[in-house]
Amino acid sequence: MPSRTDLRADCGSCFGLCCIALTFSRSADFAIDKSAGEACPNLDGDHRCTIHSRLRDEGFPGCTVYDCFGAGQAISQRLGTPGPQMYAALPILRQLHELLWYLTEALEYSDQAQAAIDRVEAVSRTPDLTSVDVDSERAVVNELLLETSRQVRGKQPKSKERRGADLIGARLRGADLAKANLRGAYLIGADLRGANLRQADLIGADLRDADLRGADLTGALFVTQSQVNAARGDAKTLLPAGLTRPAHW
Repeated sequence: MPSRTDLRADCGSCFGLCCIALTFSRSADFAIDKSAGEACPNLDGDHRCTIHSRLRDEGFPGCTVYDCFGAGQAISQRLGTPGPQMYAALPILRQLHELLWYLTEALEYSDQAQAAIDRVEAVSRTPDLTSVDVDSERAVVNELLLETSRQVRGKQPKSKERRGADLIGARLRGADLAKANLRGAYLIGADLRGANLRQADLIGADLRDADLRGADLTGALFVTQSQVNAARGDAKTLLPAGLTRPAHW
């Protein structure tokens, strides 16, 4: 069974796959346009980023948010030589590893999680990952994650059922969102200072530029490092177990 350590990016054991395989679009997240399969000009001959310590200052905050869930190093070690096969496999294995990230958390609450982990792990070892139907795998896992969420959160008032809600820029300072359903909610730029998000379901929630200073996310469900990296916070922000405080906080 994978540990959460296995599901974290280890750039030192990768060939800089995300810097080649992914598309960049000039925006607030990326300073340049780059096509999939084209190496980022900041990547050196040893597959290392030459501006890694100052990505945000150089206009690449999107790179600091991206998380491959350990797929990059797994593919690098499996295939051994950088090339189109690796680039095509990366986004697929990343999605499977993301599912494993959620399932390792669900393991604490669900008797069915281990069987789901075994299945996704087996699929992740498929020789040709481009043949994997990721949508089908997601659908199966999602049902288990939904049941886990209901079990942990219990019955909540309608005011806390905000799945997919448009909360862009919402003023939620000090709000009681404990055990709220915020799956897929748009919380871009929302003011969540001092908010209570304990055991809230945040899977897929868009937290870009959300202000989490002083917020309490203890026990929040299915939060990823990528979501945390995209938000703003401070030393008083309480994070779920297993996540680290971003350097830019």
